[in-house]
Amino acid sequence: MTIAPGREGLGLVDDGLVACRDGVIAYAGSAADAPALDGLEIIDCERRWITPGLIDCHTHLVYAGDRAAEFEQRLNGVSYEAIARAGGGILSTVRATRAAGDAELTAATLPRLDALLSEGVTTVEIKSGYGLALEHERKQLRVARALERERGVRVRTTFLGAHALPPEFAGRADAYVDEICTVMIPALAREGLVDAVDAFCESIGFTREQTQRVFEAARKHGLRVKLHAEQLSNMHGAALAASFQALSADHLEHLDDDGIRAMARAGTVAVLLPGAFYFLRDTKLPPLAALRAAGVPIAIATDSNPGTSPLTSMLLVMNLAATLFRMTVEECLIGVTRAAAQALGLPDAGTLETGKRCDLAIWNIERPAELVYRMGFNPLHARVWSGA
Repeated sequence: MTIAPGREGLGLVDDGLVACRDGVIAYAGSAADAPALDGLEIIDCERRWITPGLIDCHTHLVYAGDRAAEFEQRLNGVSYEAIARAGGGILSTVRATRAAGDAELTAATLPRLDALLSEGVTTVEIKSGYGLALEHERKQLRVARALERERGVRVRTTFLGAHALPPEFAGRADAYVDEICTVMIPALAREGLVDAVDAFCESIGFTREQTQRVFEAARKHGLRVKLHAEQLSNMHGAALAASFQALSADHLEHLDDDGIRAMARAGTVAVLLPGAFYFLRDTKLPPLAALRAAGVPIAIATDSNPGTSPLTSMLLVMNLAATLFRMTVEECLIGVTRAAAQALGLPDAGTLETGKRCDLAIWNIERPAELVYRMGFNPLHARVWSGA
């Protein structure tokens, strides 16, 4: 079998071997150089390819309802901003999610999660942001955490209370940010429901100053930050995120050179979301060449959400990143493994190395390009999570 990727590039190893003990990789490399592995069951992968389990590092997977009607509006020429300002968009999903209980949310989410798992995903980030009140944000995060028990998958939760302004705070954005900073973040951190904090820094979202307040509250409670940045305009959010050593800044179509330099200095990962770019029929490409030149790690993800990227296929994400953004095969594969792990702050995932989690995807392919090239075809042979 051939294994990839490693610590540098794809790190291809022909005639490779991966050994696992207690859910952790005990060896990954050439079979000829492997140490004695007494007592381990041997499974012949019959010349298949092995990669780390795929990592979807940006999703909004837990929600109720759908927004197919808004999709139809956009096909008829109504902009995403106009829909949002008329009370649709995120707020329509907020109403449906608030009305749903835990069991209903879980039942709605599992088919979306199962679609990801069927393509070799072993780790997924899930954001809140469709509750916009403590009890409902808590509910979303509680359901996200429970999915680890429902399925064999690692879930990282992100609090996105600063996603939109809830109707009860109409015209009082600063008061809502106060609520996020003094009530929601402290409570959710205390309850252990959140791994990171995110915000939507945008003309139809929250200002740079409001986002900074959210980040300061997150830091006070020991939580890392991420940011929806520069999707619709340049709010200089990526530079702000980098000043807080953010794990990632995501979307980035309108990112400028100052933001790129700040991200490079901070080690902040650029998470590109080609599903949203495609679904919104955007024409402003993220500055891929400049990100490459600056050495910014580049991840890609589904952005799975009901309004702008109802996508649950990591294989299609790779194809879209290649065709729309002109990312290479190597960049796409690293973008859903090594760089995606970095975007979630997971040093024990994303590569096939001794001491890392034994989360694997085994593929019926002859070269990595097949994972990026095909559309609507799934060559997964087996998915291994924590060695099983």
